[in-house]
Amino acid sequence: MKTPFKHLSLLILGLTLLLTGCREEESVLIEGPQEETLKANSKVANLLQNTTSKDGSDDNIIDNASCISIELPVTVQVGGLEIIVDDPGDFEIIEDIFDEFDDDEDVVEIIFPITIILSDFTEVVITDMNELEDFTDDCNGENELDDDIECADIKYPVMATLFNSSNEIIDTITFSNDQELYEFLDDLDDDDIVNISFPITVILYDGTEVQVSNLQMLETILEDAEDDCDEDDDNDYNDDDCDNCTSDQLSNVLVACSDWSVDKLERNDQDLEDLYTAYQFNFANDGSLTAESDTDMFTGTWETNGSGNNITVAINIPNLSDFNATWNLHEIDQDSGESDVDLRMGDDRLRFRTACTNNGGNDNTGVDDSTLVQALTTGDWYITNYFDDVDETASFTDLVFNFAADGTAMANRAGMTTDGTWSTSSGDETPLELNLNFGVTPPFDELEEDWDVLEVTNEIIRLKDISGGDGSTDFLTFERNPASNGNGGSDLSTVLVDGSWIVSSYLDDGNDQTNDYSAFTFSFAADGSATANNGSVTNGTWSAQNGDNKLVLDFGATIPLDEFNDDWDVIAVSDTQIELRDVSGGDGTTDTLIFTKQ
Repeated sequence: MKTPFKHLSLLILGLTLLLTGCREEESVLIEGPQEETLKANSKVANLLQNTTSKDGSDDNIIDNASCISIELPVTVQVGGLEIIVDDPGDFEIIEDIFDEFDDDEDVVEIIFPITIILSDFTEVVITDMNELEDFTDDCNGENELDDDIECADIKYPVMATLFNSSNEIIDTITFSNDQELYEFLDDLDDDDIVNISFPITVILYDGTEVQVSNLQMLETILEDAEDDCDEDDDNDYNDDDCDNCTSDQLSNVLVACSDWSVDKLERNDQDLEDLYTAYQFNFANDGSLTAESDTDMFTGTWETNGSGNNITVAINIPNLSDFNATWNLHEIDQDSGESDVDLRMGDDRLRFRTACTNNGGNDNTGVDDSTLVQALTTGDWYITNYFDDVDETASFTDLVFNFAADGTAMANRAGMTTDGTWSTSSGDETPLELNLNFGVTPPFDELEEDWDVLEVTNEIIRLKDISGGDGSTDFLTFERNPASNGNGGSDLSTVLVDGSWIVSSYLDDGNDQTNDYSAFTFSFAADGSATANNGSVTNGTWSAQNGDNKLVLDFGATIPLDEFNDDWDVIAVSDTQIELRDVSGGDGTTDTLIFTKQ
């Protein structure tokens, strides 16, 4: 669960250290400022080392241990089948075999010898199960607290400079991964002093990148990240134990997907699913439920309650008593073209399955997509901003896009057309996403994503996508006016520096905390500096990034201004108001911040 960090510059004063990074040497006498030093065994150094330690939870479906990893490839036997696991994607094959049958014992047999990797990156060759158990027995149990920090990562390359007091040489070091930085920190002695050259970047578990400007801020961020997400330290691959599920999510899935079939029904050790192969179940928003076959139709009720691992579904169909119970939600599994809802009650099981059909813009998993569909399917659209690490908007110049209600789309440039498709569904970071596919021909291949919807009006549709393992974010904007600038006509960087601003609204996970900022006036200078004044001035920084689609704020550790330290999605910009949003947790909750010109 590790992803890379950004540039980290370290200055070491003390003994010569054995380093795994690359070095450039120069003979210069220098002493680092003591107030900026990071010392061995300090709190922030330990937090940093825990962040870079080897995470062993990804392969728990094989070794049942979160403090070790098995080096791939490895050969295992599952259910009589021999599987060569070449990459983490093969773990899903093992889980699919586990899920295929419910009345068998799920066991993974490892073909030895294997190589395991410990949390400190030590590699050990293991020749049999007894040797492996000697190591796994030292690991904590499922989801128990451990030292590693999986909710934050470092973006590489990372640079460091070593000053050796004995030979007066400064070595410049480049780290390219967690292992190199971990071993560097592990080798530090009490006499060694590390000087950090800020800013550095921390990537949080939700993909948010936070720029860190000092040691205290680094310590605070890593300490907060210790317990800030589900580290998935259980032995159930892909975290299908529904730690982050909500009753609303379950309700949305059941209602949005129609014609559910009974894939599994076990009551009192009897398998009953074959009795209901002809039935289709449909769940309505009003809590009603129908079960219909070619010859019969029964009506009943359903209701969901709870959250996380304690969500219940009460089903009552008077004439189908096999279904009547208060079931516990075990798993919501949504793959391409198929959805499963797995319910348990002691040893009893009920699993509904459906093939969710792409029905134009209506495959929306229970979210309200009416505003988007109405705007999207009316008139011409132009791409006025496409930002993928750099501004690539020019690739889409002169293209006219049209979207039809049946889920088809077309891009036209000087009479040359490219056909595509679109649909809507629940977003990863926003309630709604727009799924686009115009094929693999450049530049249309760049559009093939499930785009989270940031803003929809009749004049502008703004989208974003977190694009892979590096956690970078792409932005895409459609507008009616091809000559617009991609943010509705107002330039964030220009608007922000013009005048003073107040906080007219701040919602932290839905909690209104606007009054905490009623005394503050904010000013933003063109050089990237910012001030917050409530009679006492707090200095900070700001930067507009990714084509003015992100606003990065940093007011240090001062309360309550530290709540604003984040990279905010820019939802809307006008000459008098700036609306920002940040997805603040694995459960999809959001913070909203609105600045209004004074």
